[in-house]
Amino acid sequence: MDLTTDYLGLRLKNPLLPGASPLVDDLDAVRRLEDAGAPALVMHSLFEEQITLEEAAEMADVDAHEYSFAEAATYLPTAGDFTLGPDRYLDQIGRIKRAVDIPVIASLNGTTPGGWTGYAQLMEEAGADALEINVYFLPTDPAETSADVEARLVDVVRRVSGAVSIPVAAKLSPFFSALPNLARQLHDAGARGLVLFNRFYQPDLDPEELQVKPTLELSDAYELRLRLRWLAILSACNPADLSASGGVHTGLDAVKAVMAGATTVQMVSALLRQGPGHFAEVLGFFNRWLEEHEYESLAQLRGSLNLSTCPDPAAFERANYLKVLQSWDGRPTSAKG
Repeated sequence: MDLTTDYLGLRLKNPLLPGASPLVDDLDAVRRLEDAGAPALVMHSLFEEQITLEEAAEMADVDAHEYSFAEAATYLPTAGDFTLGPDRYLDQIGRIKRAVDIPVIASLNGTTPGGWTGYAQLMEEAGADALEINVYFLPTDPAETSADVEARLVDVVRRVSGAVSIPVAAKLSPFFSALPNLARQLHDAGARGLVLFNRFYQPDLDPEELQVKPTLELSDAYELRLRLRWLAILSACNPADLSASGGVHTGLDAVKAVMAGATTVQMVSALLRQGPGHFAEVLGFFNRWLEEHEYESLAQLRGSLNLSTCPDPAAFERANYLKVLQSWDGRPTSAKG
């Protein structure tokens, strides 16, 4: 079975990718993922705050008596909040490149088109084969419009894409009001690919301690449905490569994502729960499913159920919403059929 795919200009032997996770910090885990069939690796993000923190520390050493960054302690995380600082992150790219023979996709996470985007060049120099830009911004200013938010994102992609020669993908939130239009703007700004979607880790509240508590919950397969809808829509109208991220735990999940139009499918939570060896199981099922259903290649599967090819395109639009609401009859699930 021919599972090869082209993603961000990289020729990959299959479409399944270990997504951004702490696994890349462990070279033994990296080697195990390659042995399990991973065709490339996506590193976890280097955050704008990490770079800002490092620059603030350097400036504080130079201008120690001017207290130039005295306020930094109130709005920046501590260095201990990050697994790899900027220098160690760049070093890790080189270590991974020496340890395995598969492409490495580095990642930047930020919100503003500031000097931190210069780190994209350093990642390229360190050996990264491609770059994923993860723009995580939560607008809280009522004076800021949705157009302002989108323009900032497009500007970041344009600046980073213009600064490097390696291909760039933009990892998006699902909360834009006109995602197809934004996707087109990002492609025109230089994004070779789009990753759908960023997972937002919602904070919890501690009523007793009167504190906001960060919470980490790994994904489940239910989250894939949102990705399937937008993969199907965007793959029918946008030339960018699409990568599914979130909710892929099994080989059948991967089949669905590719059917909807994904060029690649990223897994994280399943690998964190079950270890790098799980990758081989998912890939094996994926390959067997295509053979059993008499597909000749991955290309034949991709997009076979997207908005332009599926028998009922309305199912991705309002029709599904209406049918689901009308399907409830009030009886317990166990009493049906």
